[in-house]
Amino acid sequence: MEKRKVPYLAMGGEYGEDDVRAASEVIQAAAQPGGDFFPLPEENDFQTAFSEHEGAAKAVAVNSAGTALDLCMMALDLKEGDEVITTPLTFVCSATTAMARGAKVVLADIDPATMNLDSESVASKITGRTKAVIPVHFSGLSCDCDGFDEIAEKYSVDIIYDAAHAVCTKYKGVPVGGRGKASCYSFQSNKNMSTLGEGGAVTTDDSEFAETVRQLKTFGFIYGRPTRVVRVGFNYRMTKPQLAVGVNQMKKIDSIIARKRANFIKMNEALTGIDEVIPAPGVDDDHGSLMHVVRLNTDNVSFTRDDMTAHLRDEWGVATVLHYPPVWSWEVMQEAGYNSVGCPEAEKACAQVMSLPVFGSTTDEDIDYVAHAMRETIYTLSHNH
Repeated sequence: MEKRKVPYLAMGGEYGEDDVRAASEVIQAAAQPGGDFFPLPEENDFQTAFSEHEGAAKAVAVNSAGTALDLCMMALDLKEGDEVITTPLTFVCSATTAMARGAKVVLADIDPATMNLDSESVASKITGRTKAVIPVHFSGLSCDCDGFDEIAEKYSVDIIYDAAHAVCTKYKGVPVGGRGKASCYSFQSNKNMSTLGEGGAVTTDDSEFAETVRQLKTFGFIYGRPTRVVRVGFNYRMTKPQLAVGVNQMKKIDSIIARKRANFIKMNEALTGIDEVIPAPGVDDDHGSLMHVVRLNTDNVSFTRDDMTAHLRDEWGVATVLHYPPVWSWEVMQEAGYNSVGCPEAEKACAQVMSLPVFGSTTDEDIDYVAHAMRETIYTLSHNH
């Protein structure tokens, strides 16, 4: 097979002339005499469309998933000494947003079958100081929402889902946005839908919690005559062009995910028979299909995941991405004394995972080429080690 390059795309979703028009119309209107980037009727339009799509009563648009998590931690009124449990297999802000409020982060282990936070491991880590749990719908595969509901009820803790990967994710056929106390979504560039590079939302079925988050993200305002400032707040709003693009993205997100999910399934099928690779789990109609994450079965090979990804890149032109190094490995976490103790499944997974370059635009030829490159890479490395 002739060698070529298969890049890992920086833009995870799809942009078109319709998105360009949506942003341009807002900018052109603002450029007219008397024009402005306020007010924001697009905010209500987007929030309504997003909450309905994700199965929640309310949505609050914000400028990133990181600020969405930050706002939820503030809304829970975390204090020094409180504990928040989360997964080691996630982007670092799943932990640091709790740390920023003075809470202690407790790392629980993952379920090796799904790579999501294991509810039983979480239950074993709960103490009288536990205030919240932050499960992550990793790569678009839903967490065990029923299990976390039981934890919330039994231990009186709040479940804040990190849904940064989870636009279109469902649990038992139902969108996940209304589960737990709240869910925090991302529209950053590499997500399946993006609002001009950054953006996020908090969804919830709790109207009071939604209003607290809304106030916190807008200077503590309650609008009226006069406008009141009722708490210390911030400016975590999305801009008018971002919201306009978000409204447009909502019109096509289901078709975007459908194409990407179909390619995830094809990639798993193409890898059939490669015993050294553990396929991406749970890829079905409920999967949000953000990242096609496979694992190198290091029990069956004499080389490492890093050996494999380097060979794929250098010899076959196939780009992969690591999602993620373990949370405890970041400097800020190391300095705070975090390590892998008590999380053997997460430690193992973090040394095995690799995200393959599979997108909605990926062709069948690309999928076959990547699978061929993986087979050849495994054969070469097995005979060189």
